[in-house]
Amino acid sequence: MRLFYTFSIYLYGWLIQLAAIFNTKAAQWVEGRKQLFDQLEEALKKNDKPLIWMHCASLGEFEQGRPVLEAIKEKHPHYGILLTFFSPSGYEVRKNYELADFVFYLPLDLPKNADRFLTITKVELAIFVKYEYWYNYIAALRKRKIPVVLISAIFRPNQLFFRFYGHWFLNHLKQINWFFVQNTESINLLEKAGIQQHSLSGDTRFDRVAAVSANSKPNALIEKFKGNSKLLLVGSSWPADESLIYPLIRKMPDLKVVFAPHQIDSKHIQEIQSNSGSKTIAYSQAKSENIEEKQILIIDNFGLLSSLYRYADFTFIGGGFGAGIHNTLEAATFGMPIFIGPNYQKFQEAKDLVSLGAIELVSDTHSLEKSILSLIDNPEIRLEKGQKARTYVQKNIGATHLILSVLEEKNFLKKEQI
Repeated sequence: MRLFYTFSIYLYGWLIQLAAIFNTKAAQWVEGRKQLFDQLEEALKKNDKPLIWMHCASLGEFEQGRPVLEAIKEKHPHYGILLTFFSPSGYEVRKNYELADFVFYLPLDLPKNADRFLTITKVELAIFVKYEYWYNYIAALRKRKIPVVLISAIFRPNQLFFRFYGHWFLNHLKQINWFFVQNTESINLLEKAGIQQHSLSGDTRFDRVAAVSANSKPNALIEKFKGNSKLLLVGSSWPADESLIYPLIRKMPDLKVVFAPHQIDSKHIQEIQSNSGSKTIAYSQAKSENIEEKQILIIDNFGLLSSLYRYADFTFIGGGFGAGIHNTLEAATFGMPIFIGPNYQKFQEAKDLVSLGAIELVSDTHSLEKSILSLIDNPEIRLEKGQKARTYVQKNIGATHLILSVLEEKNFLKKEQI
């Protein structure tokens, strides 16, 4: 099975090389890994700190890992942090993250790469976030007796580990030293599989979004754009989501709309502009003297979305008409009604917020328009939904503190030697 898995990783790498000819993201993936080991050796040759390695698939997982990373840096500053990403959408945005000592792409999960990576970095603890299971890395860490933990993990019965043919993968899962999981269903699945090294910690994203909300700063440009109008923020949207909004723009000319698309390539931005009408402007082109008259604002940079929710009266979170919705907690912490598409079942927080009545499901433009108009006509209901969302976040903070306590208790984090 190891040979088959490793061959599939080789094949994946080859296919990415081929896709890079046509696809910008794939090209970034390939380009970012050129001379990667040489770069690692050069960057780390003068490192004199014990290193903790945190690996995130992409930007969303980084936001989950970030509270733990920041807590470690605050309480255990003698540690250095090595941060790696699999995807360009994470690396390109956070390659200059100031609290990480080193930020790199993760070399492809091949046995020789895993051994070389660990030889160069000499990490003392590996922290993987949520879904990251790279089996050659896990085996190499185990062989070197380097503890590895998984944070904000969540498991479902249909995952490969729990299928009758998934024993090889389950055996590698058992090599992880500790699991910090989000819900009791995950605990039950792990225990049924014979895994006892776990804690029910919840989701670190609650800590992250609460901190973002508490430290959110005003944006004068957005304030001028909104004025006294109601504002719909369309966050992390895909074309299937945006197609619901375009008719709404024409039907509700007094409604201000901010698009913060998941992909901000020029082609996608131009597509939104052409479908949104003449009163549309990109954030990079907006100025205080021309933004007030616009109805549509397109955020064409990364990193701004989470601070904009404070201005929204309603939020539509994208992804629900595709593989699955994006982060609803960033909006929930600011307290407003949230709309999503039908594909949300993989996300515990979305299921919770739907059951609480803080999230409304929409299927088309008509249902979205009907919901927005109803909430405009009934401000007390809008405020009630928003309060339910905010309270839900506040009740679930604390995962970071628990994770840090267990890491210290298990001696995965060690005190500085004086």
